Amino acid sequence: MHEMLKNKETIIFDLDGTLVDSMWIWKAIDIEYLGRYNIALPPDLQAKIEGMSFDETAIYFKQEFAIPNTLDEIKNTWNEMAMDYYLTKVNLKEGVHELLEYCKDNNIKLGIATSNSKELMTAIAKVHELDQYFDCIMTGSDILKGKPAPDIYLTVASKLQTHPSKCLVFEDIVPGIMAGKNAGMTVCAVEDVYSADKRKQKQEYADYYIESYKDLWLSDRI
Repeated sequence: MHEMLKNKETIIFDLDGTLVDSMWIWKAIDIEYLGRYNIALPPDLQAKIEGMSFDETAIYFKQEFAIPNTLDEIKNTWNEMAMDYYLTKVNLKEGVHELLEYCKDNNIKLGIATSNSKELMTAIAKVHELDQYFDCIMTGSDILKGKPAPDIYLTVASKLQTHPSKCLVFEDIVPGIMAGKNAGMTVCAVEDVYSADKRKQKQEYADYYIESYKDLWLSDRI
């Protein structure tokens, strides 16, 4: 057993860039969406909205870019634009399925804490049959404060009746790692192309770092 799993009752995953390989689609969606209003993508946009909940991101877009639509209209448009990607082009990260099976066989509870929308989370869960593994799925629609606030992780732990010290979090971005640490949980950072430039920061903030979930069993420690 890998040392990070010792004495852990619950594992909580972020979704995008952690459980599924999907971070790449959002820059494309932002470019297309802002382009509809003849607005060029600001080079620092992804950094500014990183970790925000779906609702917080919609508020940011409406205020920052003076989008004339309502918040619900903005979110509905994003869901429509992203849905095909999530249904047909977004795959589980390498080694995820093996880890989920391991947890299932060893009675480790599983949760998801994602800033994404409930609609897209539901779609990806259906495609990859995630409901059979996860005991609790929380989205950005369920909480007020996005990451790095610990709210979503603490909520999942509470729902699963697990003390934060008994939780292990997998995250791919710095605000998410900070959210897990702020919740008093052990955090393993996951390699992702989208956040490759933050690798050093991720390694510094997290308790562990993996390039792939396959690292967990290639090391013969699980």
